[in-house]
Amino acid sequence: MSMHEIEDLVQTSVELLDRHHPADDGRLRDWFTALFAFQNDYDCSHTQHRVMEILIRRGHTVRFPIAEHPDYAARKDFFDGIEEFTPLREFGADEQEFAGELEDGYVDPPWLYCEAATALWQRMNCPATTEAPLLEVVVAVAEAAERDGDAELIGCWWSLGWQALVGGQPFSPEELAATPGVAELRAIVRRTGAQGFGSRPSEEQLELMGDELETWWYRL
Repeated sequence: MSMHEIEDLVQTSVELLDRHHPADDGRLRDWFTALFAFQNDYDCSHTQHRVMEILIRRGHTVRFPIAEHPDYAARKDFFDGIEEFTPLREFGADEQEFAGELEDGYVDPPWLYCEAATALWQRMNCPATTEAPLLEVVVAVAEAAERDGDAELIGCWWSLGWQALVGGQPFSPEELAATPGVAELRAIVRRTGAQGFGSRPSEEQLELMGDELETWWYRL
């Protein structure tokens, strides 16, 4: 799956969750955090602007006047001189560029933006967050997509494979099957015929890999 496809997958999932959950469902803030963390693992572009209205309304992103940044008084000339989209994290020589570039917020004049669970979020005394497992979010997306009849979206998530969605180190299909959310996602994939979508390995490729976890995941 290409970087652009990952970006579109995350955008579509954010929009879907927003449509299917009531305004007071606080889980969405943390679900969106997990979705964008997943996207960042693929070195994708900054795409939050595509769904910014949702992110602000759901409490994932907070928008402040630039002068409210805790370092504004000490760096007034710097902040006042920003004229375009600018992530505020400064990277050391031994740090991978763009890794966590939004941790310290970003400016898109005339506003300062702060995302949930980042370093700036803590400095701005925003509400506490809870880390949501990616698979929990994907199951919620799949449940909503099933109600919409969108088997393609379900299949695209499932076809990414257990390593992308579950992580960790299950050592057998039995351990993987016991992971919370796995049985629910596989049941939705079966019910909707979603295995026909996405870029899953062929049967021949599965045979060549000889990996029992991969084989178990893709053979429903």
